[in-house]
Amino acid sequence: MKKLMIALVAVFSILPLFSFAAGGNVHLEKANYDLTDKASLQRGAKLFMNYCFACHSTGYQRYQRVATDLDIPEQLMKENLIFTESKIGELMFNSMDKKEAEKWFGSAPPDLTLEARLRGPDWIYTYLHSFYKDESRPFGVNNSVFPDVGMPHVLEELQGISIATFETTTDANGIEHTKVVALTSDESGEMSSDEYDEAVLDLVNFLVYAGEPNKLERQSLGIWVVAFLFVLFFVSYLLKKEYWRDIH
Repeated sequence: MKKLMIALVAVFSILPLFSFAAGGNVHLEKANYDLTDKASLQRGAKLFMNYCFACHSTGYQRYQRVATDLDIPEQLMKENLIFTESKIGELMFNSMDKKEAEKWFGSAPPDLTLEARLRGPDWIYTYLHSFYKDESRPFGVNNSVFPDVGMPHVLEELQGISIATFETTTDANGIEHTKVVALTSDESGEMSSDEYDEAVLDLVNFLVYAGEPNKLERQSLGIWVVAFLFVLFFVSYLLKKEYWRDIH
């Protein structure tokens, strides 16, 4: 009975993960990010600090680590990418009061350090392409990937305003379902469609880096670890044969 209870608890504890992973059957666009592209990472850091950091911290990062990893001169980092009274060696927290944020948005904006690892680069990339005009919402926009999201489209001045085309279907039970099938930009943004795509990719690239700054180093080291284990296995096998030779 005890084993059965443990099994049931384990099953129910992972069910939310499956429902989250499903993501409402939303088609996700591919984010072809490149962590070796320092210029892209630098642009992504600039976009994040200018458009996202006012609400979203990356509290598991330090300004100095970002500057070092992305080849940003320390003085340039201080002058252009630190908007609080923080020192360059401190963690990247913004100055937004969480209680006030809950009043404005309904809930405090989450820290985004691990967002790319939590939701995936493709989700973020698609999400930032999926805002559309919706006057019924508090900020005048909605999102087809995250319906009724409680945040404005912070990149609207870059992308412009998108108008949604809806499709309504009726299921076997006679219940109607409406979904967004297309988004058309009014091209009022500062960027062209291709420029906006590149900007979003830069931002995604930075968030992927933020979630695991040593990812490239880990992958490179992993190859040598596997090679070492292979050599160790071969040597251990020969040693075992030598030790057991007289017995066999």
